[in-house]
Parts: sequence; C-alpha cells; structure tokens
Amino acid sequence: MPRFIALHRRSLLIVTGLLLAVAAYLLYPRPPVNHYLTATVSTMDLEDTVLATGTIKALREVSVGAQVSGQVKSLKVALGQSVKKGDLLAEIDPRTQENSLEDAQASVSSYQSQLKSKLAALLKARQDFARQQQMLGQQATSQESYDSAKATLDGANADAEQLQAQLQQARISLKTAQLNLGYTRILAPIDGVVVALPVEEGQTVNASQSTPTMVKLAQLDTVTVKAEISEGDVVRVKPGLPVYFTILGEPDRRYQARLRSIDPAPQSYSDSSDSTSTSSTSTSSSSSSSSSTAIYYYGLFDVPNPGHKLRINMTAQVSVVLSQAHAVLAIPANALGVHGKDGRYAVRVLQPDGSVQPRAVKIGLNNNVHAQVLSGLRAGEQVIVGEASATASSSSSGHNGPPPMGM
Repeated sequence: MPRFIALHRRSLLIVTGLLLAVAAYLLYPRPPVNHYLTATVSTMDLEDTVLATGTIKALREVSVGAQVSGQVKSLKVALGQSVKKGDLLAEIDPRTQENSLEDAQASVSSYQSQLKSKLAALLKARQDFARQQQMLGQQATSQESYDSAKATLDGANADAEQLQAQLQQARISLKTAQLNLGYTRILAPIDGVVVALPVEEGQTVNASQSTPTMVKLAQLDTVTVKAEISEGDVVRVKPGLPVYFTILGEPDRRYQARLRSIDPAPQSYSDSSDSTSTSSTSTSSSSSSSSSTAIYYYGLFDVPNPGHKLRINMTAQVSVVLSQAHAVLAIPANALGVHGKDGRYAVRVLQPDGSVQPRAVKIGLNNNVHAQVLSGLRAGEQVIVGEASATASSSSSGHNGPPPMGM
C-alpha cells in the first residue's frame, strides 16, 4: 500500500510538471528561428553589358529617280532582284527628248552656217582695212575711207564673236538634250537588291517639280544595325566594343560584331535629318515634348549578311559588351554587404555547423546580377543571400498549442 501511494504521488508530480510546461509554452511562445537563403560559390562566365533595341538597315540604300518627265515605257527589274551597277532598270518614253535633241542639232547647224558667213565678211573687212591703211600711208585715199573701213572691220569682228558665243550656247543645249535622252534609260548606280518599285509601267512621271523615285536599291550583303542607347548608358560605351544581337525569328542565335560609331546627337536629330520634309508645327511639338521623353543615341555597327537572312527594319535585341571574365569564381550580387574603405565587401558565409562567419571579399566584375570573386572565398562555400524569420509551425496554424508529436 505505501508503494502504491508513492507511485501515485510520482505520477501526480509528472503530470503536474507536464501541465506547467504546457502552460509555460502557451504563455511564452518560442522565439523565431532563422532560415538562411544561400548560394554556392561557383565558376562561371561573366559579362557586363548595355542592353539596347536596334533596327536593321541596309548598308547603303539609294532611291533611283527620273530626271526627265514622261510615261514609264517599261520596267526591266522585279522586286527582290539583284542587279549590278550599270544595269538597265527602266525606260521612259524618249520621243519628247529625241525631238529636243533634233532641235538642238538643227540650232547648232544653223549657227555654224551663220558663223561661216560672218567669218567670210570678217575676212573681207580685214582685207579692205589693210588696203585702206596702205593707201593712207601713200596719201592715195582719204581719212574718211580709212575710218569707214576700220568701222566695218570692227563690226564684222563683233558679229563673228557674237555668233561664236551663240554657237557655244547651242552646243551646250545639244549636250543637255543628249543627256536628257540618256536619262530616259534608268541605270543602276550601285550593285544591290531591288527593295521597292514605287512606279508601274504606263505611269506618267513628272520631274519638273521633284525627282520621282523609280526604283529603290539596297546593298544587303552587309547590313547596318542602328541600336538605341539610352543617355544613361551612352557614356559607358565607345567605338570598338564587341556587340552581339538576336532577332525575333532566331532568339537562340547570336550575331557578333563590333561597335563602329556612336552618333554625337540624339536619335531625334538623326531621324529628322533622314526626313525629306518636316513641318514647323511637328518640329515645335517635338521640341516641346523632348524634355518629357527618354533620350537615345544611335550606336552603329555592321554585320555580314550572307543569304540576306537579315532584312530591312527587323528588330534586334542588342547587347554591348563592356567587360568580360571567363571561368571565374562568382556569387550573386545580392550577397554583397557593406563596401569597406579598403575596397572589399562584407559577405556572410554559412559554415557546415550552421554558424555564420563574416568575410571581407575582393570583387572584380559586377554586373548587378553576379559578382566576380577575386579573393576571400573558395569554390563550393555557401554565402548568405537572404534570410527569413519563421515561428514554429504551430503559429502558422493559428494557435499557440504544442507542436504535434514527432516535431
């Protein structure tokens, strides 16, 4: 019986202790537990780039116009056709220009005949004056006859000079007529591809007010990419830097090149210079809105285009490479702490036993996503990139009771 009483008291003590422990747990919740987010120090290739959106343009584009008016007699090329310099592109009805040429030839012949007559009169006037000059020295003629012969000579000389000038003008008109007749045959000024045919056979073109475009030719064996670089990044780039880009149709293929030049003026200046006409109203509107819009500068580079896969006005996603590092140790940039006066960054390293060790790390290339580790860390170590505080699982369930068995 005493033994039973002793066991009963011990059980009461155990139960009482458990109840006190549960009460203490309910009154005083467990402190939060730190859960660290880590990243492994690993080897990778890094690059610091400036991103830009570009537009593909032909290396050279020429609008071939008509310098004479008339009806388009025939087109000798088709859209997309490759042509060589000097190839015939189109013909304009030449009859008007042929008539002008014949008229100019007739004028030249007329002035040549008139000049022959004037030169003959000039020769006779010179002979008459020489005779009167000789006779005046021998006092065999009067002063009046001498003066009359001299005046006749001067007049004949002036008439001949005038006819010579008129003949020269007629010859110039003849050359112009010959040129105009030649302009009825539109020839390719460069090697290229026909990218536009704004006119059709039978259409009448008028070159008296402006030069109508007959054919547009573009050199597509090499294309130029015009990349829009923001004013915040343009100070970081310079000609000669490597660039690469992708197009929407081939997002996995990189086209490599080097930056050729950077426009000294903003994109709006370059675009306005490309326009043939700009109204004062639109110019004023553009100027007033320029302060509220982003400023971009064109960066230009050329890319070989075999097969002409890259086409005019395609969009290019461009990366200008500022610096590169191959096969280097790197960590996420958000693992970096305070930047010290010695140039090193504070980094927290999670040890195998769960403790945290502060390190001073020297950093090289940093593209704000990953940072190159020059010293202070070894491959495979775990750096802390963040942490989250979480209470016991019972808190998430909405009560402060004890955790389930096995927790």
